[in-house]
Amino acid sequence: MLNLSHRFTFEGQDIAWGSIGEGEPLVLIHGTPFSSQVWRKIAPLLARRRKIYFFDLLGYGLSEKREDQDVSLAVQNTLFAALLQEWGISRPEVLCHDFGGTTALRAYYLNGVRYARLTIIDPVAIAPWGSPFVSHVHEYEEAFAGLPAYAHDALLRAYLQSSAYSELGEETLQIYMTPWQGKVGQAAFYRQIAQMDQRYTDEIEKLYAPMENPVQILWGEKDEWIPISQGKKFANLLTTGVLISVPESGHLMQEDAPEAIVAAMLD
Repeated sequence: MLNLSHRFTFEGQDIAWGSIGEGEPLVLIHGTPFSSQVWRKIAPLLARRRKIYFFDLLGYGLSEKREDQDVSLAVQNTLFAALLQEWGISRPEVLCHDFGGTTALRAYYLNGVRYARLTIIDPVAIAPWGSPFVSHVHEYEEAFAGLPAYAHDALLRAYLQSSAYSELGEETLQIYMTPWQGKVGQAAFYRQIAQMDQRYTDEIEKLYAPMENPVQILWGEKDEWIPISQGKKFANLLTTGVLISVPESGHLMQEDAPEAIVAAMLD
C-alpha cells in the first residue's frame, strides 16, 4: 500500500499525499471511483528512476470528505496546480487515468500547467460519456446515499468489478471499497457521481490539439466504460492517431495489465 502521510490544505480542506523515490519528478493522478492506491503496484517500480508524487483527489480516498463539498472536475485541476506549486515542481512528467486524465488536460488547457511528458490511460475526454447509473444518481442522490449499508456495498462491489476485464480479488475490492463505506464514505461516493458533468470536458474538448510535450495514450481494448473507439477519436486530436491499445485490459488497466503501464513509462 502507498503511504499518504502528508497533508496539504486546499481551500480549507485536507488533501492526502505522499512520495517515494529519487530523481526527476513524476506525478500520478488517479480517477474515479478510485484513489492513489491504484498505483500501488506501479509506483514502487517507477520510483527506481524518478521521485514519485501521488495524492487523493478532493473528496476521494484519504482526502477530506464533507457535506456540500464541490468535488467536481471543475475543482480538481485547480487543486492539482496548487499541489505542483506546493511541491515546487514547474514541469513534471505525469501519469494519469480516467478523471485523473481529465484533471491533467484541464490543468494544461485552462491553468497553463506544462509537462515534461504526459502518459494518459483511458481518460474521460471525449463526449458523450456517462451511464444510466450516473443519470439515476444525478436524479436520486439522496436516495442512493440513504441505502442500507449492505445494499450500497453490493452496488459498489458490482460497479468496481465492471471497471476491470479480469476478476478483482477480495483484497483488491476492499482497497477500493473502504474509502466509500460508512456514513461519510457512502455519501461521498454518490456525491462525486452526482457532480459528474460533461460540460467540464466540453469546455476543453474544443481546445484539444498536439501539446508542447510528448504524449502517449494507452487504452484497454476491453474497456466497457469508455470504448476504445472514443480513445481513437481522442488520439486523432492529441497524437495524430497514435494510441497504444492494450489487449485483455478493461478500464482499470492498473489491475488488468500493470506491466503495460510500466513498459510504456520505461520505454
